Amino acid sequence: MASTAARAPARARRRYRSTAGRGPIRWDRVGRVALLAVLGIILALYISPAKHWIEQSATAGAQREELGRLKSEQGRLTGQVRDLRRPAALEREARKLGMVKRGERSYVIEGLPGD
Repeated sequence: MASTAARAPARARRRYRSTAGRGPIRWDRVGRVALLAVLGIILALYISPAKHWIEQSATAGAQREELGRLKSEQGRLTGQVRDLRRPAALEREARKLGMVKRGERSYVIEGLPGD
């Protein structure tokens, strides 16, 4: 009986070894290849969102710059509106257009340097 008990594990060992070496499929390599394929698919799925995120960050930077430029222009134009609402500014702009007040005489001087 002892001999049959000793033979059983030996047979099981032989059977395990014989099936591993005899079969054409190496499951350890198949598992590695499958894991690499899954990893490749996951990486491929991340390419488009990463590209989109990079484009959006560049666009956001450009829009921040434009916003700063527009805010400074708004400040300049607000100051200009405030200045043009004064009566003296109205008169100055009218004189630039060649207008005169009632009772004043207008003169045209020709031949000045720079004309």
